[in-house]
Amino acid sequence: MAISNRLLSLVLFSLMVTCAFAEKPRGVTYDGRSMIVNGERELLFSGSIHYPRMPPQMWPDIIRKAKEGGLNLIQTYVFWNIHEPVQGQFNFEGNYDVVKFIKEIARQGLYVTLRIGPYIEAEWNQGGFPYWLREVPNITFRSYNEPFIYHMKKYSEMVIDLMKKEKLFAPQGGPIIMAQIENEYNNVQLAYRDNGKKYVEWAANMATSLYDGVPWIMCKQKDAPPHIINTCNGRHCADTFKGPNGPNKPSLWTENWTAQYRTFGDPPSQRAAEDIAFSVARFFAKNGTLTNYYMYYGGTNYGRTSSSFVTTRYYDEAPLDEFGLFREPKWSHLRDLHRALRLSRRALLWGTPTVQKVNRDIEITIYEKKGSDCAAFLTNNHTTNPATVKFRGKDYYLPEKSVSILPDCKTVVYNTQTIVSQHNSRNFVASEKAKGLKWEKYQEKVPTISELSLKNREPLELYTLTKDTSDYAWYSTSIKFDRHDLPMRPDILPVLQIASMGHALAAFVNGEYIGFGHGNNIEKSFVFQKPIVLKPGTNTISILAETVGFPNSGAYMEKRFAGPRAITIQGLMAGTLDITQNDWGHEVGVFGEKEQLFSEEGAKKVKWTPVTGPTNGAVTWYKTTFEAPEGNNPLAVKMDKMQKGMMWVNGNSLGRYWSSFLSPLGQPTQFEYHIPRAFLKPTDNVLVVFEETGGNPADIEIQTVNRDTICSIITEYHPPNVKSWERSGTNFVAIVEDLKTGAHLTCPDDKIIEKVEFASYGNPDGACGNLIVGTCNSAKSMQVAEEKCLGKNSCTIPIEREIYDEPSKDPCPDIFKTLAVQMKCGNKN
Repeated sequence: MAISNRLLSLVLFSLMVTCAFAEKPRGVTYDGRSMIVNGERELLFSGSIHYPRMPPQMWPDIIRKAKEGGLNLIQTYVFWNIHEPVQGQFNFEGNYDVVKFIKEIARQGLYVTLRIGPYIEAEWNQGGFPYWLREVPNITFRSYNEPFIYHMKKYSEMVIDLMKKEKLFAPQGGPIIMAQIENEYNNVQLAYRDNGKKYVEWAANMATSLYDGVPWIMCKQKDAPPHIINTCNGRHCADTFKGPNGPNKPSLWTENWTAQYRTFGDPPSQRAAEDIAFSVARFFAKNGTLTNYYMYYGGTNYGRTSSSFVTTRYYDEAPLDEFGLFREPKWSHLRDLHRALRLSRRALLWGTPTVQKVNRDIEITIYEKKGSDCAAFLTNNHTTNPATVKFRGKDYYLPEKSVSILPDCKTVVYNTQTIVSQHNSRNFVASEKAKGLKWEKYQEKVPTISELSLKNREPLELYTLTKDTSDYAWYSTSIKFDRHDLPMRPDILPVLQIASMGHALAAFVNGEYIGFGHGNNIEKSFVFQKPIVLKPGTNTISILAETVGFPNSGAYMEKRFAGPRAITIQGLMAGTLDITQNDWGHEVGVFGEKEQLFSEEGAKKVKWTPVTGPTNGAVTWYKTTFEAPEGNNPLAVKMDKMQKGMMWVNGNSLGRYWSSFLSPLGQPTQFEYHIPRAFLKPTDNVLVVFEETGGNPADIEIQTVNRDTICSIITEYHPPNVKSWERSGTNFVAIVEDLKTGAHLTCPDDKIIEKVEFASYGNPDGACGNLIVGTCNSAKSMQVAEEKCLGKNSCTIPIEREIYDEPSKDPCPDIFKTLAVQMKCGNKN
């Protein structure tokens, strides 16, 4: 009996050891509540980060910052046109190395959602489709069309096989837990009628036939097949999403827009951190278990990658700005939201939800597992009025349009409207080491019809002509006049009119630049009209037609066209002369582009002349050299005095600039452009600019970029480091306090506070970088801030009234006080 007991003990111990060291089950499943990853239910906080929109050297830092922001999932597209720019020729190198990118995400312990498309939209050229696909005979994009589905399957299979080969799917031990086929197809499905519905079914079946080890999703697809999860895209999916189209599918939000991408000519696009947080908290209160921020880091559209009229800077208003810097308070406020939701995890994933409508605006949602976990969401939907709500015997104050999260159904740990995070403001500073740029120029020759080899009766369509190899194509024709054809009076000039289907053009008569015209993102077509000087004899009319990216959305993208179509000269003695069918010469690209004047070797092929004074030449190349700027801060080049063109540093394209296209505010949509430090050498960095219409390079400036302007804006009824609070009558009582009460500020990168730029205790107004004193202000505000903060890396400024004013001298005793401070950080001496 003793031996049997001993054997039994050994067997039990062996089983215990085996279980302890057994691997977790691999794989991903789901039900109506959540995704289940490797046997664990998950709350997923995701961010879109795209590998080609930054150099690989930036990947680790951007992913790290996303993880520190509370994300556990990264979402990325796979970009067909960069991986297969020529049919059958593949490129997965440099910042196109999607495998390396995914492995870096895995190394940092995050999951991946792989959106293979192949149509991705993404404000990316032709929605990710390579140009050659457009020229496949009888093709119709995104339809049940034999040529299209053949190439779509072939590409999808290549991507899936690559992921399987590298063991990147979750069942293989990799980070990919979801994959997406197609993208927002409901937007165009009706245009394809029966072939639209058939295409959805085919795409779903094709995807799962290639790999069924992880769930497949379709965003904004109301009629997603049963084996595909339909998801929501938008700003407020808690209210706009009707839920998945099946009881066993979880509620997922694949694109929560952190602002809006911008096109040239657009005013600024912003979205408040409070609004994003409110929408996410509402979504999780309504059974949601995944939100993805589109974008979490937008990055830069280098080269010619952006779609029609989209700026080079992409989603700069994301939690990480274009330069990879924390945009505060957005980054921190969302980080704290993720923490609050994680504290509620057990109740959310295993509890039973109940909803109580207190009134039209107030709603209480409870997730409770009987006898154990409980979490509550107290929601005030009114956009302007705060409220007080009684919940389980206590009064809770709810600011306007806010959600309070109580992970234990007692303690408020987070309110979406109440920001306790530090704010910051971005600064662009002229580099000392890269000052005094000395410019050289090279002037493009404006070609005549005899110098252009490709002839046609009428102007050729621009997309088909360039085949997405260049933004530019020359068109030229010649017309002979005698003196009787031209106006007799010197004050009357003929007018050149060019009706173009887009996007832009520069016009020349007899080699002289006469003007520039363009459309916009809404109306790409435009009519160019300029008076011109003609001479008796032969006259040459040349047009530099320009694309600004291919379309990226809508039905029948393969049937979009661009370029000059109808060309006339008005005001001649015989009336209007139509020269559309006058015989035209064509050439793709400009000379300097073909010779790669932007590269070290290419620049040697022409003679550059010094720029010694004001210049305003069209189709001109400019070149200078500069030293790598001081420090480690990100870099930018300021282009506000230039017009339109492209930029390169050491042969690396920085993308398109277009400073002359003003927004309704009278300012360029973008005039600072990111220079990754990875592109630079210590010295002799070459900056080359191709200016299309005329601009002065003398004012181009190399800048360092920082967010060393830090702020805190704190109300006395909500101390900044108090994680929860209640209202009882007119009193506000802190429940949990983790630091001293006050405005807490910390300089980035171990810098110190070198200056207090603003301090006001009273009722100040404004935002970080633009704070103003209100009608009430304590005279001691600046003194208190300087005493507490100068020379320190971090500090806490108290907000107790007695520190600022004696009760009898308080200038405004009857208002809730706000403390607003702004500090400038600098390096230690």
